[in-house]
Amino acid sequence: MKVLVIEDEPKLADYLRKALSESSYVVDVANDGATGLHFAREGQYDLILLDVMLPVVDGFGVLNELRKSNQVPVLMLTARDRIEDRVRGLQDGADDYLGKPFALSELLARVQALMRRGALSASPAAELNMLRLEDLELDLMRRRATRGGLRLELTAKEFTLLTLLLRRQGEALSRTVLAEQVWDMNFDSNTNVVEVAVRRLRGKLDDPFDRKLLHTVRGMGYVLESREE
Repeated sequence: MKVLVIEDEPKLADYLRKALSESSYVVDVANDGATGLHFAREGQYDLILLDVMLPVVDGFGVLNELRKSNQVPVLMLTARDRIEDRVRGLQDGADDYLGKPFALSELLARVQALMRRGALSASPAAELNMLRLEDLELDLMRRRATRGGLRLELTAKEFTLLTLLLRRQGEALSRTVLAEQVWDMNFDSNTNVVEVAVRRLRGKLDDPFDRKLLHTVRGMGYVLESREE
């Protein structure tokens, strides 16, 4: 699941990015309203966290422009505690409103609730919550992975890695792409974090089963796909 954070306070933006990444979300950050609106229009996000007090274009302006063509769930964040501001945000199309300071547990609960609501409204059968390949299933809302009906005990990063591979199944993903999308880091050839993570994921995903799904593509990276033996 992909989240866009539009927040001009560097420390808070970094805090949100790290917290959401540790909860297995893929996170982009914009530090002003104009950049955030550009990201929102060009990218495909499951949720946007939108601060009200932003430079260039404020949060209400971003929301008004966004709602002309996009119904992505929006959670507004603000230090303002006036009822008028909350009402305005909701009337302009915000899905929820959270005042600063806030508890991380409440933020994450609201994020999960909005994503669940958005997925259900987009798909009555809630199929958008599920990713599948052969007997492998990923439930994005429950954050649960199974293969052959057996639960796979994955860490947060392993779940994020598997989600990315499954969303782009059949496509060879380079170590650079995996490092950027899963760990939010520039790939360093001296770092083996990707190889170690893939090896651990493969041990849980493939080793107990006859059919292998996670394959190494020499000189390119890794691909999750069904192959004829």
